[in-house]
Amino acid sequence: MNKELVVGLVSISDRASTGAYEDKGIPALRDWLATALVSPWRAETRLIPDDRESIENTLIELVDRSNCHLILTTGGTGPAPRDVTPEATLAVADKEMPGFGEEMRRISLNFVPTAILSRQVAVIRKQTLIINLPGQPKSIRETLEGVRTADGQVSHVGIFAAVPYCLDLIGGPYAETDEKVIKAFRPKSAARNN
Repeated sequence: MNKELVVGLVSISDRASTGAYEDKGIPALRDWLATALVSPWRAETRLIPDDRESIENTLIELVDRSNCHLILTTGGTGPAPRDVTPEATLAVADKEMPGFGEEMRRISLNFVPTAILSRQVAVIRKQTLIINLPGQPKSIRETLEGVRTADGQVSHVGIFAAVPYCLDLIGGPYAETDEKVIKAFRPKSAARNN
């Protein structure tokens, strides 16, 4: 029996956190994870403003007290003055995982030239992987799942393919995915035969 994966879902938006408009980040993350994960999981959700101290405190709380194995943030990764999610994420990190940010930008460049303005990062704090995702639901799905051709074939694998094995390596639960959504990659020596 797989141990339950605890996923922190953090939407970072001044306007959504005050109720000025409906948050779309957490529902998009939750819906995508519900289709992608086949092993047990549950979400810890937080809707917070674009404020560096709030972001840092939320990430620390989700790792240190809520014991999340994975945290996905959405919002606050652009070049605007209030976009401070990457700085807050790096401030609480033990290790940086630059490949995630590089790959998210490469995936997004398939759709928009402004993807180069994105500053998403990924880090490890203790035994938790934290990934900054884009703010738009469509972009969240594309970066997690990848790029598909008109006939549904994957032409560019999404970043979530590497997440389960990363969680294995840092001591998290064994996460399994629905291969129709995203095929998790593990070396043969690390895969469990079910």
